[in-house]
Amino acid sequence: MTDADPDREPELELRSRRAIYQHVRANPGVHFRGLLDDLEYAQGTLQYHLRWLEKRGLVDVSDDGKYTRYYPAEEFDEADRAVMNALRREYARRIVAHLAVEGALSTAELSERLDRSPSTVSWHLSKLEEADLVTKERQGRSVAYELRDPERVQYLYTVHRRTFTDRVVDRLFDLWDSY
Repeated sequence: MTDADPDREPELELRSRRAIYQHVRANPGVHFRGLLDDLEYAQGTLQYHLRWLEKRGLVDVSDDGKYTRYYPAEEFDEADRAVMNALRREYARRIVAHLAVEGALSTAELSERLDRSPSTVSWHLSKLEEADLVTKERQGRSVAYELRDPERVQYLYTVHRRTFTDRVVDRLFDLWDSY
C-alpha cells in the first residue's frame, strides 16, 4: 500500500467525482451497489465517473467473482486486492480471522467454529485458495489450511477493519447530528 499522489487530485474538479474518489479511498474494495447506497448518485452518473476515474488511473477495478470492487489506484497491488476482496465477504473474513489467530485448521475445525456446514466452509476455502490466500496440506485423513502470508493478510485485515469502523462511527455521528 502506498500514499496517493496529491498532484492527481486537481483532476477531480467536479464535486461529485471528487466525492466518489474520496469514498473509494476511504473504503478500499467498496462495490458498486455500496457506492450507490452510500453516495446516492444516479446509477448512470456513478458509472460515468467511475469509468472516468479508472481511465485516468485514479481507481483500479477488481472483480471478485460476485462483485466489481473499486480501489484507489497504486495503493493495492493485485495480490492485496485479492485479500481485500476476500475480507469483504463475511464468511471468508471469518475464516481468515480464525486462521490468522489459530494457525492451520481443518475444514471440520473451521466448520465447528463458524457453525456452518463443512460444504459451505469448503466452498469458501476453495475461493480463498483460488485467490492464493491459503495453502492446504493433507494431514492423514484431513486437510489443514493456513494463510499463505499471515503478516500481509493481518495488515490488510486491519485496513479493512479500520474502514468498517470508520463507517460505523460516521453513521453514528450522522444519526446524532440528525437529532
